[in-house]
Amino acid sequence: MSNWRAATHRRPTWRRKDQHEGFCVRDVTVHKLNAKWAEVNVPKMGPLRFRLSRPLPEEFGMARVTMDRAGRWQVSFAAPQPAVQRGSTGAMVGIDRGVATTMATSDGRMFRVPRSARLVARAERLRAQMSRQKKGSARRRRTKAALAKVHARIADRRRDWVEKTTTRLVKDYDLIVLEDLRTKDMLKRPQAKPDPEHEGAFLPNGARAKAGLNKAIHTACWGMLLERLQQKALASGVQVVLVDPRFTSQECHACNHVARENRESQAVFRCVACGHRNHADINAALNILARGLASLALTPGQGACRPSAGARRRPHRAAGRTPQQVAA
Repeated sequence: MSNWRAATHRRPTWRRKDQHEGFCVRDVTVHKLNAKWAEVNVPKMGPLRFRLSRPLPEEFGMARVTMDRAGRWQVSFAAPQPAVQRGSTGAMVGIDRGVATTMATSDGRMFRVPRSARLVARAERLRAQMSRQKKGSARRRRTKAALAKVHARIADRRRDWVEKTTTRLVKDYDLIVLEDLRTKDMLKRPQAKPDPEHEGAFLPNGARAKAGLNKAIHTACWGMLLERLQQKALASGVQVVLVDPRFTSQECHACNHVARENRESQAVFRCVACGHRNHADINAALNILARGLASLALTPGQGACRPSAGARRRPHRAAGRTPQQVAA
């Protein structure tokens, strides 16, 4: 609790069965057996073999042995984020994060997180099957374990996609600009609307539709994408800039006209002022890149001008840099 109050650790939680199962190994001794396997010495148990999913760190501090809900034991070693092997490209990119298309870049590239439709359907069937089974029964435990394995496969696929995509972005670009999205605020449930004509009754508030949107945002892994991108960029010398997200999808990149009517559909953008047409996500990514360049004052070219005086904007923020460093 003292570590949590000092803001150095997370708040401690109560241990529950099949959750937070694990322990720490303070005096770490690791021996690499071959290219795929190594062993770690665990007190009172002796050497235990584990599969090498990534290169071992140069120095070993404390090891953490954990078991996830799918029943898989894993060992992790504390180490700084290694730098991505890359060369300076001079390329800059703006990234628009969305739901239908997970990421769209200003140079026309589209990235979509794996949906795993078959695994999701299997998870729904297992969830329905478990709801009909008696709590505490052996069959329910087997169904629960099978459901956990399916969810683990889905999460592993998304995590693998995030790692590969962020590494590719850090290798290809020297400057990456994204929207400063407040994901936690976007995932809040809509407030209840009391019915003034009927006491104790409530009006429709779109909670079911909002729940579907929240699920899609979670599936897109916005937070994990930003976190891993910032960590790899900081270790590799790549600059990540976060800009104001307001009106990026409604602003025309050609003439800077902002109108809701510019967005004909989820994928079609047509400016009602100048007639400029483009994919809506790519147009938003171009606006994001222009705002990032304007915040860094790199170029006064087309689309890089600052927003009009009447628009309300939050100050642009560069990840890992203070406002004084950005201004310098």
